[in-house]
Amino acid sequence: MDFDYSAKTTALVKAVGEFMEANIYPNEEKMLQQLADGDRWQPIPLMEKLKDKAKAQGLWNLFLPESELGAGLSNLEYAPVCEEMGRSFFAPEIFNCSAPDTGNMEVFVRYGTEAQKEQWLKPLLAGEIRSAFAMTEIGVASSDATNIETRIVRDGGDYVINGRKWYTSGTLDPRCKIMIVMGKSDPDNTNRHRQQSMILVPLPTPGVTIKRMHPVFGFDDAPHGHPEVLFEDVRVPASNMLLGEGRGFEIAQGRLGPGRIHHCMRLIGSSERALERMCRRTRIRKTFGKLVSEQSVTQERIANARILIDQARLLTLKAAHMMDTVGNKGALKEIGMIKVAVPNMACQVIDWAIQAFGAAGVSAEYGLAYAYANARLIRIADGPDEVHRNQIARLELGMYGDELSKRGGNAYVPPPDEGKGTNWKPRFVS
Repeated sequence: MDFDYSAKTTALVKAVGEFMEANIYPNEEKMLQQLADGDRWQPIPLMEKLKDKAKAQGLWNLFLPESELGAGLSNLEYAPVCEEMGRSFFAPEIFNCSAPDTGNMEVFVRYGTEAQKEQWLKPLLAGEIRSAFAMTEIGVASSDATNIETRIVRDGGDYVINGRKWYTSGTLDPRCKIMIVMGKSDPDNTNRHRQQSMILVPLPTPGVTIKRMHPVFGFDDAPHGHPEVLFEDVRVPASNMLLGEGRGFEIAQGRLGPGRIHHCMRLIGSSERALERMCRRTRIRKTFGKLVSEQSVTQERIANARILIDQARLLTLKAAHMMDTVGNKGALKEIGMIKVAVPNMACQVIDWAIQAFGAAGVSAEYGLAYAYANARLIRIADGPDEVHRNQIARLELGMYGDELSKRGGNAYVPPPDEGKGTNWKPRFVS
C-alpha cells in the first residue's frame, strides 16, 4: 500500500484547508449566532452563501467514487479531504459532502432508475434539496435490522407504508424533500434478509407526521434534527421502490459501507482539532506554578492522543484502500474495524481535551462538548460497536476452519501425554 497521497488529493486537501481558513473558521461563531437569533429550523443564511462560494471554486460533491458525478476521487483519495472537512461542524454541508445526503446520493447512483435519478439525485447533487434515511425504529432493537416492523404492502399500482421511525436525521430541515424508508415487504420469507425493501417517500406526503424532535446529549442539531416520524397509510407509486422488493439489505450494505467510513474520516478531523485545541490551551494556562502543558499527565495524554489518532487514520486508510481494490463487501471486516476503533478513539481524545479545558470544556464555548456528543453518537449510528465486533469476530473465526491446513497455517496438536504430568512440551505441526 502506498502511503503517499496522490497529487490530486494533495491539491484538494490544500484547497479545502485554505477555503476553511478563509471562510469557515472565521465564520463559525457568526453562523452559530444566526442559528440562535432566527428560526432554528431554517437554513443558516451565511452557510448558504458559503455553499455558493465553495461550488464556484469547484469544491463540491467531492465524494462519489467510481462516478463521473463527483470529483473522481477513490475512497483512499477522498479520506484526507473528508478528514479536513471533519474539523468543522459546518464544513461537510458547505461542500455538499454531509450525511445523510452523501449516502443517499450513493444509493441513487448505484440503485436508482433513470427517472429516480432525474427527480432526486440531480437536485441533491446541486444542493437544492436535502434528504433523510429512515431505518431505526423506536419499538425494536434496530441494530438487528431484521427486527424492523414498518410494513410496505403492495396495493395495485401503489405501495402503502405503515410504521414508526425515530432518529430519522435531517427530516426536520425544510429542505428535506425525499426519504429513503426501509421496511418489511415480505415478512414471511424464510430468508430473513429478503424480507426488507427500501422505498422512496417524498416530503410532504399525506400520512407522514413528524411527531417530535430527539436531541443528542441536549443538542438539537438544528436545522437538521433527529425526529420521530410516523407513517400512517402512506401511499406512494410502485415506481418508488428501489431496485426491487426484497433488496433492502443489499442496498443497505452498499449504502452503509461508504457512510461508515465517511463518519470515521470526519471524526479523525474532529479529533485532530480537539488535540490542537488541547495543546494550545495547555500552553497558556498555569497550575501549581507551571504550565499545564508541562504537567506529566498532560504530556502523557497528548502523546497517547497522537498515537491513537495516527493509528485510527492508518486503519481508515487501509479500509479505504480495501474498498477501492476488493469492493465494499470484500472490505467488510476493515470497515467494521474502523467503525469500532475511530469513534472510541475520538471519544477518548475529545474527553482529554475537555479535561484540559476544565469547566470551559463542557460548555458550548469551544465546541468540544458538541464534538464529544457527535463522536459518542457515531458509536451507535450505522451499527453499534457490539454488532461490528461480533461481525469482525465471525469473519476472523471463519479463517480458522477446515481450510486452515490448506492455507499453510499452524494448528496446535496436543501431545498424547498432555495433562498426565509435567514433563511435556507443546508442539506445533504444519
